[in-house]
Amino acid sequence: MPEFTHIDRGAARMVDITAKDEVARRARAAGRIHLRPETVRAIADGTVVKGNVLATARVAAILAVKETWRTIPMCHPIPIGSVRVDFEVQEDGIEATVEVATTGRTGVEMEALVGVSTALLTVWDMVKSAEKDEGGQYPVTRIDAIRVVEKVKGGTGAQA
Repeated sequence: MPEFTHIDRGAARMVDITAKDEVARRARAAGRIHLRPETVRAIADGTVVKGNVLATARVAAILAVKETWRTIPMCHPIPIGSVRVDFEVQEDGIEATVEVATTGRTGVEMEALVGVSTALLTVWDMVKSAEKDEGGQYPVTRIDAIRVVEKVKGGTGAQA
């Protein structure tokens, strides 16, 4: 029977990373929210009723990155060196990209994924009244394509 690293016979444990060297690490994740074109225009024009959608989503992503270890049970709390959140406004949606960097003993891809997921969920929350149809449903709105775009460990390429 294999020895499991995190959950073994019902007993949870975090992987011991204390012997690992501290190394510069960086990860970039991206994802997309599909929206009605008129909602995208309102975001771009700054006329969404709740306020500045992308500024709010950017702050939410940064906060989520810093708290990833509280959300994902076996993630280590790690020092976050930097977080960069970018948005590409498209005709029928928003592409979000979150890049996280650290110098530490474990990678930051989960932090980048949590950041991009939270950014997109925040966009949805900020525009949900504009996205609902007459029945209160979301026929267009969806989040997809959340993925790690790049992961770098060590070397000068790990600096964000």
